[in-house]
Amino acid sequence: MRALVTGGAGFIGSHVCERLLQSGYGEVICVDNFLTGSPENVAHLAGHSGFRLIEHDVIHGIDADGPLDVVLHLASPASPADYLRHPLETLRVGSEGTRHALELATTHGARFVFASTSETYGDPHVHPQPESYWGHVNPVGPRSCYDEAKRYAEAITMAYRRSRGTDTAIVRIFNTFGPRMRPGDGRVVPTLISQALAGVPLTVTGDGTQTRSLCYVDDLVDGLLRIVRSPLTGPVNLGNPLEVSMHELARWIRRLTGSTSPIVSLPLPVDDPKRRQPDISLAESELGWAPRTTVEDGLLQTIQWFTDTPCPRVLAPAAAATTTE
Repeated sequence: MRALVTGGAGFIGSHVCERLLQSGYGEVICVDNFLTGSPENVAHLAGHSGFRLIEHDVIHGIDADGPLDVVLHLASPASPADYLRHPLETLRVGSEGTRHALELATTHGARFVFASTSETYGDPHVHPQPESYWGHVNPVGPRSCYDEAKRYAEAITMAYRRSRGTDTAIVRIFNTFGPRMRPGDGRVVPTLISQALAGVPLTVTGDGTQTRSLCYVDDLVDGLLRIVRSPLTGPVNLGNPLEVSMHELARWIRRLTGSTSPIVSLPLPVDDPKRRQPDISLAESELGWAPRTTVEDGLLQTIQWFTDTPCPRVLAPAAAATTTE
């Protein structure tokens, strides 16, 4: 079995490459342009005879020698800080990059799995969010470069399936966390952990009542590999149904790290979703999948990784912050 993973040196992508090799794939080709990924994420795989790392931007096309059994398309900036910094690159990888990945899979007769996102639901009016919900997205807001890139990518994936017979699947990934997250990528878990370990104020946007559903990366990757092996088309939600408020998460991380830092409030970003919770009944019934790692166990493992890995800490901004606790 041979697999190609776009965005394979990113946070989730590196775990996917690792798990594919562990599950018996003879070769895993990791393609990444390192815009937000890092070769350090897959450095431990460099000595594996079946692992190949290619530095390349998929918007310029993708090629692979020999047969391919699966193409997992994970390439894209995925945190608000990253896609707001790189809006055009985000739109291009979702459009041109997805088309090139689909062409590759079609040519090789490979299973194509597209890593979409819960952001396709926008700031949802339906709660929890089932796959049948069409979403509530601002198409011209600052987050639209990511939301609409993923929505377009889902559309072209289904068009290839209908018109070209490509074996495709769409996975909508909800907030995932774990080792190898970048402390400065703007997502809440690495930000709060870095701040807690540095002994600086923990920053929560808005009043902290907005919620997310946090899934540990090992569970998420297990779900991805199950859909690779299944005939399921999707879209299918992969995430943890446990809904956590951001203020509750900050207190949780403060307790687990032993931090005494105060929690401070910053202005809520434009179009930031108020609630986020997946309905995973489809994944449970069709894939036999549900997250097994508790959020607390996942946080402890992530905190340990941040403790053991030298990396810059994310400091709390002094301006415009209001102490809440």
